[in-house]
Amino acid sequence: MAESPLAARAPSRMLSHLWMVLGVIVVVFPVYYVFIASTHSTQTILRPPLPLVPGAEGLHNYGEAFSGRIGQIGGVSLWRLLGNTTLVALGIAIGKIAISMASAYAIVFFRFPLRMACFWLIFITLMLPVEVRIQPTYKVMVDLGLIDTYPGLILPLIASATATLLFRQFFMTIPDELLEAARVDGAGPWRFFRDILWPLSLTNVAAIFVIQFIYGWTQYLWPLLVTNSNEMNTIVIALRKMISFADADTPWNLVMVTSVLAILPPILVVVLMQRWFVKGLVETEK
Repeated sequence: MAESPLAARAPSRMLSHLWMVLGVIVVVFPVYYVFIASTHSTQTILRPPLPLVPGAEGLHNYGEAFSGRIGQIGGVSLWRLLGNTTLVALGIAIGKIAISMASAYAIVFFRFPLRMACFWLIFITLMLPVEVRIQPTYKVMVDLGLIDTYPGLILPLIASATATLLFRQFFMTIPDELLEAARVDGAGPWRFFRDILWPLSLTNVAAIFVIQFIYGWTQYLWPLLVTNSNEMNTIVIALRKMISFADADTPWNLVMVTSVLAILPPILVVVLMQRWFVKGLVETEK
């Protein structure tokens, strides 16, 4: 008796699911480990092996972190660190979308001299390493008096050649007939953008927002250079300051609490916008 196609595919499907489960474990276990460590005392963390079940110090650790009694970061509350990081991440994400969308709109729908040269000049910036731009950018921020300010943290990072390219590729899929119909109806450039182009671009905006929010949230080098006071630190910089060269001098329980809180917002953004994120990436590729 011939074996059914479904039965023949069963081992292959089981192997695929096994690899998927293993992949999830590899990705999720470090996050679970950090969460478990955040509920134990420093002494327990420094005395391996760490128990894989939550400890009794969780409420005390989180309460101490939120109360602002972390000496390594000048007693700044985690609320302030989370607020700084959220403001920077939102500013970078929204700024990148606004500038990139406007640039792509001008390149695709307007005819002006050196239009493509402008696009390639924007695109070429992808080839410049961050280290090349750090020193002149920092000098500009010093001259403008933007050190230890939110504009100093946000403005140098809002230009994005990648987002401009993605919006350009999507705008090029808009039928010319739609543009002509808008012109016949008397719609100017602003009305065409507001009433037609913007609604069509929402999924792409969502996808780019998720990417750029995480990019802004995880920034380390630039906030490290442009901030001097503990009150202006982001949560990633605070994590680095909390870790000492000697394990005994590092409050590992509070480090783990801060790590958990640094991980949660990006995860929430991805989970809440997952459907739009995937749909936006698919439509952008088209």
